[in-house]
Amino acid sequence: MLRMESPAPPMIVKSWLRGQPLTSFQIGVVYIIEFWATSCGPSVAAMLYLARLQRKYRDSGLEVIGVASQWRASTTAEPRIEFDACLTETLSRLNYRVALDTDEMRNAWSDPRSSLAIPTSFVVDRDRHIAFVGSPTQLDYVLPKVVAGVWRKSDEAKALDAERISENRVMILAMTGPIYTKLRSAMKTEDWKRALSAVEEGIVLMPDSIEFRVTHALLLLHKLHDVEAGLLVMRQLVRDAIDKESELWMTKAISQLFDPTQDHDHIPRAERLAMGRDLSEKILALNPPEDEGYKFLSYGAVAQYCYESGDKERAIELVELALKSLDTPEHVPDGVKLRCMPSLLQALANYKKGCELRERQVRQ
Repeated sequence: MLRMESPAPPMIVKSWLRGQPLTSFQIGVVYIIEFWATSCGPSVAAMLYLARLQRKYRDSGLEVIGVASQWRASTTAEPRIEFDACLTETLSRLNYRVALDTDEMRNAWSDPRSSLAIPTSFVVDRDRHIAFVGSPTQLDYVLPKVVAGVWRKSDEAKALDAERISENRVMILAMTGPIYTKLRSAMKTEDWKRALSAVEEGIVLMPDSIEFRVTHALLLLHKLHDVEAGLLVMRQLVRDAIDKESELWMTKAISQLFDPTQDHDHIPRAERLAMGRDLSEKILALNPPEDEGYKFLSYGAVAQYCYESGDKERAIELVELALKSLDTPEHVPDGVKLRCMPSLLQALANYKKGCELRERQVRQ
């Protein structure tokens, strides 16, 4: 979620409907990014209001940019036609640039767990960081302080931003609570199709929820055995985990592919190993064996990949490092040790037994 002090995301637009393209935000300029839609009456009124602000503060370094939201278009026709008509007939005297958005931009600028309210104003400060997110009706009060360079330092700004974030979290909980209830009930009764329906609802609301994403892959691959659909989901999960450079996401993803408690025989081995290789390399790069840090969170899953791919000695080494990290000078809660240690010890015993068996076979 964007909040005050967040770096402003890039402008990833489909096309520019009015004005010259903006390739990047310039240092020293204050920007208002306004998401709007023709189907929203307040949006059109807000745009006329923003035209007034543009005239008033242009000499102070203000640039207003309207972003037309395609998914809120009121017709099924080409969205550009609808927006062009609105700009020509209703907003012909706009004095600022207008762009047509993309899914990438909408996801970057809004909380992916909830719909972007229309209209919404984002104020980007002169250092290309977010100064304000909220209704355009608040700009008369906020904008002069942003232009003067005093808004972000104020307790008032911090309190307003915290209140907005709190309200958004309450809204998200209200929307996802019934989904979690439905999902837990379906998982408990092993109604996998109903569970899949619930988790797909959750992903629509919270596409960046690792819990929903991993459960989606689990249901398709291991409960419903829909390998074609499951691999599509799994491939995307692996790509997203690597793109995020998140050890948590990558660990969750590789665990779906190499969890020893699951049967993976129905998943093409070559592809499973290829995804495991990509994930394990990235995890070890983020958390190298020679560095200090918690290894027990991710090394167990990487070790299982190594073992299945034939590098049994490496698997043993990684599990031993994971166990050692449970006994680091930094306090590891007893509950974490109780949860992690048994599976790591069992894996270590299995790997050593496998190595001994292989050595006997070689000697014979």
